[in-house]
Amino acid sequence: MTRWLITGAHGQLGSDLQQVLADDDVRALGRSDLAVADLRAIADAIAEFRPDVVVNGAAYTAVDSAETDEDTAYRVNAAGAAAVASAVARTGGRLIHVSTDYVFDGESRVPYEVDDPTGPKSVYGRSKLAGEEAIRELLPSAYIVRTAWLYGAVGGNFVKTMARLERERTTVTVVDDQFGAPTWTAQLAAALVALGRSSATSAGIYHCTNSASTSWFGFARAIFEELGADPSRVLPTSTANFPRPAPRPAYSVLSDRAWRGAGLTPLPHWRSALHQAFVSIGDAFRAH
Repeated sequence: MTRWLITGAHGQLGSDLQQVLADDDVRALGRSDLAVADLRAIADAIAEFRPDVVVNGAAYTAVDSAETDEDTAYRVNAAGAAAVASAVARTGGRLIHVSTDYVFDGESRVPYEVDDPTGPKSVYGRSKLAGEEAIRELLPSAYIVRTAWLYGAVGGNFVKTMARLERERTTVTVVDDQFGAPTWTAQLAAALVALGRSSATSAGIYHCTNSASTSWFGFARAIFEELGADPSRVLPTSTANFPRPAPRPAYSVLSDRAWRGAGLTPLPHWRSALHQAFVSIGDAFRAH
């Protein structure tokens, strides 16, 4: 039986990973169990359990807060990632590190390939890129999987926010000039497990999101449709009308060419995934 260690185990993705791995030997470590900024604790946990596969899903993801809390963002996303890689290098297991679309500048108009130049514009993006670079140096055999626009049953996310606003407001205004691929964490988790179990896949960087793309506005309208609400209640606006401390990538679409080239199954269309998510865990979205 394969031994898996998951960091960030109580978040959206980590919770779904535990569901997918229910029949395996899993050590699931959340923030209360393991502070990824505690570099010694990371090394001890991995050395003690000696997992076959580590999925590093722990991250500092408060994008706006990172602009004024840079030290913490780098301690978790860069130093923490490096500590995980160093520990796995000593135990000899496989590392799957979850990264983000924010490592790119967002100025492309075609899907980003894994080897396209990076250029993060936020502290969060720069700290995640620093984590990627540390892992590639310390553990060249690692798998780095960039993803984007996640939603799931656990924690806060855009789907839950829209479900709440649909109840509270007559209309909802959402930006229509930021584009990406909404990704259901249950399907991403299954894909990461498939990667962890694959014996023929080369190490390196991969992109994995649900396929096709939309704007946040288009995503919100689809959510309203799944809620049985009138999508015309969602109104478009521009990013300029919603200033935030951290800049958001205008274009976050990630190409799955490398993923498919490795013989891995691409994720379904984002709209199909959203419908399946509502069928499966719709109550979790509506209860938020």
